[in-house]
Amino acid sequence: MKLLLCLLSAATTAVAADLRGHSLLVTSVRTGDTEVFIADPTTGDLFNVSRSPTSEDRYPCWSPDANRICFMSDREGATNLWICDADGSQLRRLNRTPAVCYMPNWVKTPDGERIVFGMHSEKPEMASIRPDGSDLRMLGEGHDPTLSPDGRWICYTGHPPEGGVTVYVMAWDGTGKRRVVPTTSKVGATFPNWSPDSREIVYSFPVGDALELFLIGADGTGQRALTRFGGNSVCTPAAWSPDGKWISFRRTDERYWSNPERMKIVYAEKPADKRPVWVIRPDGSEAAPVEPLRYQMAIDGSRATWKPIVP
Repeated sequence: MKLLLCLLSAATTAVAADLRGHSLLVTSVRTGDTEVFIADPTTGDLFNVSRSPTSEDRYPCWSPDANRICFMSDREGATNLWICDADGSQLRRLNRTPAVCYMPNWVKTPDGERIVFGMHSEKPEMASIRPDGSDLRMLGEGHDPTLSPDGRWICYTGHPPEGGVTVYVMAWDGTGKRRVVPTTSKVGATFPNWSPDSREIVYSFPVGDALELFLIGADGTGQRALTRFGGNSVCTPAAWSPDGKWISFRRTDERYWSNPERMKIVYAEKPADKRPVWVIRPDGSEAAPVEPLRYQMAIDGSRATWKPIVP
């Protein structure tokens, strides 16, 4: 038993050392509510970006130049998108809508920089907007849109004719929608996301009672399992490091969001170790929790998003 603990400790230390030089955007409840932080995954240093103790702030993403951050906040009632500088200054509201806006993703497209995001009202829709708040475009029905790093494509969770959800891809302007994953999930929480070269997609899919991570080519080929935790393990959502060496993901032991009563309890109690940040190699090796981000992570679906490498 002692030998096993030593080996696990050594593996985690190796992961932490290898993550030097990276920064992650995370959501944490260390202040008592949900805030956006920039985290050093090696030292555990955390900088509170959102700094709003009376609101819920979630789903952060970086701008392409890593100088700004977009996130979801309900600080003025409606749950819309906000933008600030990486030090938390120059905060402004990006849009105004009664719909719940979530999961923004910010990339340079052929039409300039755009932020894609999900909107929930009477039905789940997707939209894109410029960082100055202009030129809102609706992209159709679906969840969790994410722009490819080359700005040409969007992967998202769509609804196939047979019901359930699965992974789709469309052009950055919402045209040319096509199905990528042939099978269907009945439980949701697919959260597809891109590799740095825009060729592969990481996503979550049910295997028995678990939600495991999978990889697939953007053309629908080369599908393979990334995690094999089994049991009631839930691995979602995921994000690729810009150097292509790691994939971060959140892991928990239950799908509490599928049960309204259970979700209410979990969100109220905010258990400290419920949804830690993990990393794994793209070949499925070296899966381990990021020790400084094991506790006090928010009980939500925010990605641990990697700071872009800017030339």
